[in-house]
Amino acid sequence: MDVAEFRRRGREMVDYVADYLENLEQRPVYPDVEPGYLRSLIPTEAPLEPETYEDIMKDVERVVMPGAASPACTELETVMLDWLGKMLQLPECFIAGTQGHGGGVIQSTASEATLMSLLAARCKAIRWVLASNPEKSEAEILSKLVAYTSDQAHSSVERAGLIGGVMMRKVPTDNSYAVTGDILKKMVEEDKAAGLIPFYFCATLGTTPSCAFDHITELGPICNKENMWMHIDAAYAGSAFICPEFRHLLNGVEFADSFNFNAHKWLLINFDCSAMWVKKRSDIIGAFKMEPLYLKHENQESGLVTDYRHWQIPLGRRFRSLKMWFVFRMYGLKGLQAHIRKQVGLAKEFESLVRADKRFEICAEVIMGLVCFRLKGSNELNQTLLKRITKSREIHLVPCQLSGRFVLRFAICSRSTESHHIQQAWRHITQLTFELLQEPAH
Repeated sequence: MDVAEFRRRGREMVDYVADYLENLEQRPVYPDVEPGYLRSLIPTEAPLEPETYEDIMKDVERVVMPGAASPACTELETVMLDWLGKMLQLPECFIAGTQGHGGGVIQSTASEATLMSLLAARCKAIRWVLASNPEKSEAEILSKLVAYTSDQAHSSVERAGLIGGVMMRKVPTDNSYAVTGDILKKMVEEDKAAGLIPFYFCATLGTTPSCAFDHITELGPICNKENMWMHIDAAYAGSAFICPEFRHLLNGVEFADSFNFNAHKWLLINFDCSAMWVKKRSDIIGAFKMEPLYLKHENQESGLVTDYRHWQIPLGRRFRSLKMWFVFRMYGLKGLQAHIRKQVGLAKEFESLVRADKRFEICAEVIMGLVCFRLKGSNELNQTLLKRITKSREIHLVPCQLSGRFVLRFAICSRSTESHHIQQAWRHITQLTFELLQEPAH
């Protein structure tokens, strides 16, 4: 949709809302639909090719409006997470369908999804220990629980441990900044020998500093054997798994209890839209279910009927699946794949420019849309270069530390980034580098 069409559609939408408000009294007060009504009205999978805006708006009236805000809000979300799960080729256990034991939910952010998984894991672990040790107190068990995550994991994982009141241990990574099975296994064994209770591991697919991928095919079986909840945080990289050439990076997800990525990061959906799947909905519901009389309803939780207030921290929620529905249909799976591939190609283009300049070095394998690079030389030199890049206000780079080195991160983020922007950014960086290296101190 170009800018001109966006303006036109925006005006049409205002008219649509105004017409709705003007004729509100003619609409039913209470939806006259059966539970699960929506699933039969739309396809079971996302379209491959783009569809027209007109067709989507007709379906809003046909599919959404008969269900008003709820149950349409809930039912469309369940189906959209199934659509997206199928795009990612998630194992069947994560798909809700009509009878599934798992399913998806939209959280606000990846950090919220991590917290939810940790709290659910904590509840499950306490109940598991109490089943065989009823004489123990919850407080005693809680003090022995230990969670694990990569030393490259996002700070939100450590923060989840802080909020959850559990010990969080950082697992050292290998030369490619990934967690391997042998290191985790050794730490778990040591902690068990010390009387602690390992209960949770947060794996990262696409770490924030360098877009590294933990070895989940090794880590998953360890977690399963030790009765530890494995959560996979793929906040940025997860979108790319809709492309067959990147799907292998998700191999091992079958061992996970929960999986999450931010569709609002790289899948062209506006913030906030963080997609989370659980293998067993009973695990997450069991940790958060509260049912006062004013929130009770006749239908029990199943693949057909979902009560998302038990899947999240707040009770209230927005109709976020509507924007997923629009984006999936406006682009089609092929359009979304093309977007990912284009941005990875742009990152590869930038990587080739860096490699062609002997003053610079690449610091981590370029797999997706992130390039980690630096000037050969001291950390101070690179810090000075970054300060000048920031001060010039032409491009914005965020740094990281890798193996004790100060590293610059070039991320392809915008939907509208083109090759000429990459070339322009590199000219700017090399010009500032030339000026910096000309100075006597360097």
